[in-house]
Amino acid sequence: QVQLVESGGGLVEAGGSLRLACAASGFTSRTYVMGWFRQAPGKEREFVAGINWSGAYTYYADSVKGRFTISRDNAKNTVYLQMNSLKPEDTAVYYCAAMFRSDCSGYGCYATPNRYNSWGQGTQVTVSS
Repeated sequence: QVQLVESGGGLVEAGGSLRLACAASGFTSRTYVMGWFRQAPGKEREFVAGINWSGAYTYYADSVKGRFTISRDNAKNTVYLQMNSLKPEDTAVYYCAAMFRSDCSGYGCYATPNRYNSWGQGTQVTVSS
């Protein structure tokens, strides 16, 4: 049974940093795409960042480019989202997701929520002004 568990959320002042982690278990293959999405109250879930299985390819939403960094440690089955220079508009519930397909390439594929097969329960990030 595939399970994704996020951690690392919390309350931080604007300009601060947080690092989210997503621990994965129950996977039978290591060739999976991982993504981070977020959803603010009253808004649709939006793509934040994605990474391929080797870590060679990463994609970011324009709103976080240059501030957030996605990485993965396959030995630990964990994906990270380092968030720097946080802004109040980054406040949302952050979800990690896994995609079990090898033909996904390009921003359009990584950024589409319904291409992902498994989701975590989410972790709250609140940035105060």
